[in-house]
Amino acid sequence: MIPFEGIAQPVTFQNYDRSTTSFLPDNIAVEASVEEFPDPKKVLKRSLMIPGWGQVTNKQIWKVPIVYGLIGGLTYYSIQLHSNYQDYRAAYYNLNPNTPDDFKFGPTPDYIPESSSLEALRQNRNFYRNRRDLVFVFVGLSYALNAIDAYVFAHLRSFDVSDDLSFKSDFETIPIAYNAYRSVPTVSLTINF
Repeated sequence: MIPFEGIAQPVTFQNYDRSTTSFLPDNIAVEASVEEFPDPKKVLKRSLMIPGWGQVTNKQIWKVPIVYGLIGGLTYYSIQLHSNYQDYRAAYYNLNPNTPDDFKFGPTPDYIPESSSLEALRQNRNFYRNRRDLVFVFVGLSYALNAIDAYVFAHLRSFDVSDDLSFKSDFETIPIAYNAYRSVPTVSLTINF
């Protein structure tokens, strides 16, 4: 009888090799899925380039709307404060009789009464300028906080946070035989992590 090529020969338990047996064709490779943790420096650089990119790399997409809401909200508030500052600055210099003609900042807005005192206009101008500058600092801090959050979480991502993080200690006394007639008491401390 002529053996046909491609027909499997019977395999007995003694000559069975599991490494050569596969249910997939030879051209398909199967890789084991091992979770890789992102490089913290790469996450930091990404988060500094585009706010929220580090959170996406860390698989914390839920933080991205918080980041953009915080930075966007503070930016919008600083634009409003800057607009109010410009209005009160124009009103202050327009109503001040000691202002030179080349030092004008546009017309006085309609919502600011012409009968306002110069001191009240100066205080409002300074208030909006100081508040705007403070909000600029908060925008920078929130941008930095976004990058720090992504960097720290990339470092802490590989830590085990499963439910079985226990620390158990047990004290017990164990007598040790000193000689045939006496034993010495000892204390044993067992710590299980």
